Amino acid sequence: MTSAPLAAVTGAEGFIGSHLTEALVASGHRVRAMVQYNSFSSYGWLESLAPDVLDQVDVVLGDVRDPGSVRALADGAETVYHLAALIAIPYSYQAPHSYVDTNVTGTLNVLEAIRALGTPRLVHTSTSETYGTARTVPITEDHPINTQSPYAASKAGGDRLADSYHASFGTPVVTLRPFNTYGPRQSMRAVIPTVIGQVAAGSRTITLGDLRPTRDFTFVTDTVRAFLAVGTAPADAVVGRTFNAGTGEEISIGDLVRLIGKVMDAELTVTEDEQRIRPADSEVMRLIADATRLREATGWAPEHNLESGLAATAAFFRDPANLARYKTGVYNV
Repeated sequence: MTSAPLAAVTGAEGFIGSHLTEALVASGHRVRAMVQYNSFSSYGWLESLAPDVLDQVDVVLGDVRDPGSVRALADGAETVYHLAALIAIPYSYQAPHSYVDTNVTGTLNVLEAIRALGTPRLVHTSTSETYGTARTVPITEDHPINTQSPYAASKAGGDRLADSYHASFGTPVVTLRPFNTYGPRQSMRAVIPTVIGQVAAGSRTITLGDLRPTRDFTFVTDTVRAFLAVGTAPADAVVGRTFNAGTGEEISIGDLVRLIGKVMDAELTVTEDEQRIRPADSEVMRLIADATRLREATGWAPEHNLESGLAATAAFFRDPANLARYKTGVYNV
């Protein structure tokens, strides 16, 4: 009897990481899941997974900034999914050193571990923010990199390290570049849970920043399917390459609010909060994905449209037990 393949996940306690962990178990994997060390022994969103799922998960407390933690996590894994990152753009204005430590040095530690251990595959997580405001649309993987925030710069630095390790050492890395992922368990630092959370808590006057930017929103289970696709596809189809994951459809934040109001049957008005507005040259005004490369290499395509994904997200936030985890009246930097 063969044992289940072992996948390792950094950032497993987070929004996408917890969904990926769940999906890996459903696909027949055992998972070694790194949760950032904390003295509360909190496993983040992994604690919300069903007991039979958690039976297949070995949760380890560690830190991608520590090489020893990363090497122990990766040892024996067939695939490492590297999701650990600092991701909030506003906080990157306040603490840029932290973003370099986690997103650049942390990625370096993962690459070094993969190289030393001979791990068969690394899936590295990028972000559409590395493109900056679209110069051509839809955005292909050949679009220029234009980092408009310290967060984006730190993620681009990790991407370039991943590219360099493949070129220099043959490290079997594939980079997935998701566009704006949303869904259950997302933090209030993102616009969709910010709006839905306020509505679920009873507010009809929503506090937001700039309503003009457009984004390509992808439901979390579709993003997770993209991770699994590049993690399991034949090596010659994906290794050494970067892939966008997005729907190819864009919506402005203002129109998004109106759609959420429709989905949640709520009449909404918006007030502007200056602290939620990025510096003018830092705001990414337009993002829309061309995921042709991913589709041709793996067959991936999104299964959810925006309205159905928003309905599922609203149902999550309307559950009082879930809503109680959030501070809907507080601006999450």
